Amino acid sequence: MIALMQTPHRFRTKRQLWTYSGLGLETHDRGQYRAVEGQLQRWKRPVTLRGLNQDHNHELKDLFKGAALRASIAAGPLHDFYEALLAQGRKPTRARLTLARKMAAIRLILGKKEVRFDAHHLKPQAA
Repeated sequence: MIALMQTPHRFRTKRQLWTYSGLGLETHDRGQYRAVEGQLQRWKRPVTLRGLNQDHNHELKDLFKGAALRASIAAGPLHDFYEALLAQGRKPTRARLTLARKMAAIRLILGKKEVRFDAHHLKPQAA
């Protein structure tokens, strides 16, 4: 993972790491304004999701998704986090994606701050 990420300081936020590693969501916006009776009016159509981004580091994505799959099976704090996601009603595939994103965010924190893993990093956060 260290060889694939190179340095964690190249990513300012966890969302940049998610995009680089193929865990970022691809969205599509069809326009924010439309003409109504000759006037521009804001269109309140929601942004549509297109799935995970296609332009990414495939090895890093495989690494994070494989680690999330393993953590979802084995006992430990990551498994407890996964089970809590399932208890909230998430589908197993979405819960594993969330777990992979959480693991990537934790890896970024550990690399930037040069600290050891602590289970308090698994607390759910508002997005």
